[in-house]
Amino acid sequence: MGEVSERTAVRRLYDRFGFGATRRELDQSFAEALDRVLTAPPGGDAPAPPELAPPPRPDKDDREAKKRANRERAAQQKELAAWWLERMVAVEVATTERVTWLWHGHFATSSQKVKVAALMLRQNEAFRRLGRGSFTDLARELIVDPAMILWLDGNDNKAGAANENLAREYMELFALGVGNYTEDDVREAARALTGWTVDRRTGEVRLVPKRHDDEPAQIFGRKAEYTAESFVDLLLGREESAAFVVGRMWYRLVSPTPPDDAARERLVAAYGPKRDIDATLRAIAEEPAFRDEATTLVKQPVEWLVGLMRALGVRPASLDDKVRGKVYKGLMGLGQVPFRPPSVGGWPSGASWLTTAAGLTRLRLAETVVAQANLESLAQNKDRVEGVRELLVVDAWSDRTRAALGEVAADPTKVAALAACAPEYVVSG
Repeated sequence: MGEVSERTAVRRLYDRFGFGATRRELDQSFAEALDRVLTAPPGGDAPAPPELAPPPRPDKDDREAKKRANRERAAQQKELAAWWLERMVAVEVATTERVTWLWHGHFATSSQKVKVAALMLRQNEAFRRLGRGSFTDLARELIVDPAMILWLDGNDNKAGAANENLAREYMELFALGVGNYTEDDVREAARALTGWTVDRRTGEVRLVPKRHDDEPAQIFGRKAEYTAESFVDLLLGREESAAFVVGRMWYRLVSPTPPDDAARERLVAAYGPKRDIDATLRAIAEEPAFRDEATTLVKQPVEWLVGLMRALGVRPASLDDKVRGKVYKGLMGLGQVPFRPPSVGGWPSGASWLTTAAGLTRLRLAETVVAQANLESLAQNKDRVEGVRELLVVDAWSDRTRAALGEVAADPTKVAALAACAPEYVVSG
């Protein structure tokens, strides 16, 4: 195992716990940088959440009204995505936004099925408010989150006709992992969660007694009258849960290669009985593997785009409608739009983002962003290949990349767009 330099470790920390470093931030020691990303306030001028009116509910036979309602819902979803992108770019210290993004991928919920942007915003704010505290608090909130209940068919879960979707996915994807529960556990857990309903217009979540199966449920061999909260506590108290949660954090922030047994034990110890997310983040950063030169992570499209905008000083809110539409279309083409994960399993990772088709789409999106940037300093740099490396805070170019950039170096916009799509920028090493 070869260890990266202190400077590279700092850059990697800002990549993994945020959306990239500035050149000024690279002058910190790793210890100083870690304290900053974990303790400094976000800063910047992040926008307030949008005001989202309840969606209209037209008569089922009024086709025109239904079309208008669908257009309004789609517009709100785009407004919400644009707001979050602006927030990610605007904050000075992006740790909380990056962790919010992490939990959005973990507790993946899509507006395509929920269809109420205000409920997606409510969930997003829960990730931001609770996402760096205790995983217990976060998991308890999510089990009765209105968007989650709608997404996983909780509204259809009633006594005598239990819907198992929420119970199953909560065990498998959110709290325990594959193979750590039985089908009997799922059936009994589904009964315990019957009766929770959501009013789409008001967002109110309540337990309706007549829809709730009040017979004791036997989950993992323990028979009790479970509430939603005590069900979550039962899951998180299982031995498998801590290792699963810290493993998912590692997967999204460090590497698709799992931590070794000793590292996992250290991370679980940091997570501890309080299930402390920030303590786990610190422990992750302090692991030797975090500094291993072989540890790489492919940037997901949103991470890549936000990092590029931050590096170039391009604010989503300053873009006109046409350009904003191109950015949204570009993310759609890359397969990742905030609030629209493809499934409850969230988005893929790793090489799945590195296809030829994705490369072409990424280049077009990079060109769109670069066209909005002020590249005067790059234009005045005699060595634009080196200048764009510094601008994007890349450690070094390979000979192949340097040669490719040299061919377009006469044009600052072309060299910047191509550099943004180079392996050294797309893959966080």
